[in-house]
Amino acid sequence: MEHLRLGNSGLNVSRACLGTMNFGPPGGPGVGSCDETEARRVVDAFTDAGHNFIDTADAYTGGESERIVGRAVKGRRDSVVLATKAFLPQGTAPNDRGLSRVHLTRALEASLRRMGTEYIDLYQCHQWDPDTPIEETMATLDGFVRSGKVRYIGCSNFSAAQIVEAQWAAARVGGTPFISLQPQYSLLARDIETEILPTCERHGLGTLVWSPLGGGVLTGRYSRDTAPDAHSRMGRLLASPSPLARAWAEDLLTERNLRIADEVTEIAAGLGSTPAAVALAWVRQRRGVTSVVIGPRTTAQLAGNLAGFTLELPERAVARLDELSSGSRLPGALSRQGGSRV
Repeated sequence: MEHLRLGNSGLNVSRACLGTMNFGPPGGPGVGSCDETEARRVVDAFTDAGHNFIDTADAYTGGESERIVGRAVKGRRDSVVLATKAFLPQGTAPNDRGLSRVHLTRALEASLRRMGTEYIDLYQCHQWDPDTPIEETMATLDGFVRSGKVRYIGCSNFSAAQIVEAQWAAARVGGTPFISLQPQYSLLARDIETEILPTCERHGLGTLVWSPLGGGVLTGRYSRDTAPDAHSRMGRLLASPSPLARAWAEDLLTERNLRIADEVTEIAAGLGSTPAAVALAWVRQRRGVTSVVIGPRTTAQLAGNLAGFTLELPERAVARLDELSSGSRLPGALSRQGGSRV
């Protein structure tokens, strides 16, 4: 099983990163659709296959994702690289969100309690905070590292300019720099290739990319002629009361994106593989990608996703996918870096 160093650090992570946004009871807060029994099976199968990188966030399913992950890795904590994130609201008070010293300190302590661990391997800023000086954020994160409660720090959904600002701020305060960025990246969303990936390379950040299957569109599950199943991710988003969620789904289910999905399906058939494996293999083989975040809800989905980490795409298939998807844009609902995933 292949592992790579994450950015300018000595931390080795698997090419697959287990995203746990789905971990939590169906009908509970957030996206949860994978109850604890199945979630533990997914974690076991993931680590049994040789992968070591698990990502969560304090905002996922009202904190339940962190609790489930913590219980799932109990007794083997030192064998996994555990990542979590903070920024999103944890209450209604003014200091219950953001990247201020007061909120990050509270958020870190809460995450440690929920996961039942003494340290977090990779602590990430979930998004940019325009209301907090970046020097305050970086100094606070450096204090976490010096205390031993955090090993490394990273960010998610930052623009190229924000990455540079953060790294410069870390240097100004004599603190710890970021070693990773978690951006959106897939055949449907290639914007990070222009500025963000080169900036990461110059400033020592590895990447763990999210939504590599384009919200499920690249699995071939959706068609032009049939409305998404009510129980599918796109079906749930389109029926959501959140305008952001509906806009996200509408921006993904475009004619152009469905043409790309058709090509992925055709290539998969020719290779005797699956569309999901082809889409994941394409992302994994891209320059600058360290790890690819997958979010299976079942062990069967996990097995299908992991096939994408051993599949080698022929050059002609890569060239065809590159040509068809060139100029892809992030969905309008998240077209500006700094937004968070639905």
